[in-house]
Amino acid sequence: MTALADLGLYPELQKYGATDMSACFSCGSCTAICPLSENDATFPRRMIRYAQVGMKDALLSSKELWSCYHCGECSDSCPTKADPGEFMAAARRYAIASYDATGLARLMYLWPALGTAFALALAAFFALFMYTAHGPQSSESLAIFDFIPEPLIHNMGIVVMVLLFLAGLVGVARMARAIGRREGVGWRSVFGGRTALTRSGRALWSSVGSESLGQARFRAECETEKEAVALYRRRWFVHAMVLWGFLGLLAATVLDYGLDILGVKATGTPVPIWYPVRLLGTVAGVMLVYGASLMILDRLRASSSSVARSTTADWTLLALLWITGVTGFGLELALYLPEPPPWGYWAFLFHVAIAMELVLLAPFMKLAHAVYRPVALFYVARAREPHVGAGESNG
Repeated sequence: MTALADLGLYPELQKYGATDMSACFSCGSCTAICPLSENDATFPRRMIRYAQVGMKDALLSSKELWSCYHCGECSDSCPTKADPGEFMAAARRYAIASYDATGLARLMYLWPALGTAFALALAAFFALFMYTAHGPQSSESLAIFDFIPEPLIHNMGIVVMVLLFLAGLVGVARMARAIGRREGVGWRSVFGGRTALTRSGRALWSSVGSESLGQARFRAECETEKEAVALYRRRWFVHAMVLWGFLGLLAATVLDYGLDILGVKATGTPVPIWYPVRLLGTVAGVMLVYGASLMILDRLRASSSSVARSTTADWTLLALLWITGVTGFGLELALYLPEPPPWGYWAFLFHVAIAMELVLLAPFMKLAHAVYRPVALFYVARAREPHVGAGESNG
């Protein structure tokens, strides 16, 4: 089938941060030095070529686009300083906006002032909406759910999670459909029989367990100068701290509500530090604040080519992550002080508003790669395995 060239693709990618790729003459240095480029996964060169000739569908349906961890080696070794690493980052921003059906991701990336204003307005909306139902501020104990009713927060959380799920589902469906068509992988290929299910199970473990949660190839192949950098400052470790911290806090929140529903512990009830849910939340909070703080510091210093350029959306996400973690610790401190501080109520309101905003905006910013990358890596893992039997024909 003939692919139609989109002459506006390259200029559009430049809006998302791609540098002047006319400097690239396809020498292949970037592909040769990339530790993750293998077999048919010849990136970044192939991705750059797609952009140069206007192959929009090919770019958006490339699983290799999400295999890159932006280590910066390709940019450092590029003889023409075309910065292929930043091109890959810009292409992923473009992909996030393309998969999004609402247009919000495009707003966040292309109109930074409007995107920032929207983020501030959304936080203010959540805070004011909750405050309209506020109750008294007890001075005897920090009765946060007398101040803001727990059912209101619970119902808001459900609405936010449903919106998150729907937005994420639409984006993932668009992405998976595009990659599936390109790779010749259909429903029957994934679920059609024991052999297909076994292969898909291995690919799922590789993409989610080993790569996304375990950071396997990031640790093994995408870290340069390992001997000169302490473990706690390596990029994979900092990245993992943010990922594990965010997921840990999300899990702690869900578990806390679950214990409340089961009648084991009311939400917000003070418990010892070793209580499982509180311990999980505390450890996850430390991870999130640590990782986000180092990411902010590295971007401020432009410590490597991988963080030399930052978009407003990048800073917005890091700010939301850091504020969510820090205000969570402030709230925990207020809950366990001998005398309840008046500021504890406002810390609670602010923390919940920011956390709601962070979750709701997740599919429209860089955090979306926490979902898109595992989906792409699923196809990468499948491609590594040999095709066996006719039972895996496309459905």
